[in-house]
Amino acid sequence: MQTRSSKSTIVATVLVLVVTLGFSLVFSDSYSRPALANENAGPSTQELRSGKNYIPTKVYGAQDDEQILKFFDDLRVADVSDGMDKVGLTNTGLMSPEIHALWKDTVHYKHRFIGIAVTVRYVPTNKPPAPRMDTVPFDRWVGQWYNQLSSEPFVPLIRKGTALVIDDAPDSDVGSIGSNNIMGWQVRGCVGVVTNATARDTDEIITEKVPLYFRKPGRGIRPGRNEIESVNRPIVCGGVLVEPGDVIVADGDGVIVVPRAHAKEVAEYAKAILDGDKAGRRNLYKKLGLPPDDSVK
Repeated sequence: MQTRSSKSTIVATVLVLVVTLGFSLVFSDSYSRPALANENAGPSTQELRSGKNYIPTKVYGAQDDEQILKFFDDLRVADVSDGMDKVGLTNTGLMSPEIHALWKDTVHYKHRFIGIAVTVRYVPTNKPPAPRMDTVPFDRWVGQWYNQLSSEPFVPLIRKGTALVIDDAPDSDVGSIGSNNIMGWQVRGCVGVVTNATARDTDEIITEKVPLYFRKPGRGIRPGRNEIESVNRPIVCGGVLVEPGDVIVADGDGVIVVPRAHAKEVAEYAKAILDGDKAGRRNLYKKLGLPPDDSVK
């Protein structure tokens, strides 16, 4: 015959089991639903194995680019950084200070540029370098590498106002950018180039006065060192995300990337900052007896 205490113990045990089972069902259901949803939605396993990009590339027309660039006329990196703060993007888009101007013009500021991002990604190659060979076969090997593995398929995308942003192989001593091809890009409308890696022919690029922001010099040619991976896909340069169509602003303070969706609002606030700064410095120039220069006009 069960006592009152033993009955109470049985009831309590049953209640504990019911509550435990309830929690188990709730949590099991909450964790299994997303898993089932993930299995039933999206690309197949086979599609994923062949590669899948999850950040789509938005396409903008030349006229849209021109209108956005007008908002950024004469703006500096510092002004734009203030504008990014205003829209809630503090410390966003500022590339590492290691990405710096190859040359500076402290009179007319021709090293500065503002453009619309076209993105490129080169990766270090895992293919063997060329063995020692005669000139003709070596030149043939170089040409095949340039044509098949490390070409410049982004060139047709360059138009007036383009800022070419390159994610390259930073540890390879390779000059993907040189004094010849950078001028070819400029002829097509490129206003400036940014890379998280290297460039060669730096003396000539300084003489040519093409705006270039990079990490350090690289001496070697692309063949045997890197391969083209993608064009106009999201990349990382200087530690920040760069999407095709973003606004790139570069000057002596470095490089900042403005997401296209926030560009107009950022520029409007930055313009007010710049106007106030110029007015204040013009007044100080007068007090100090300094002649006006391009920075206060």
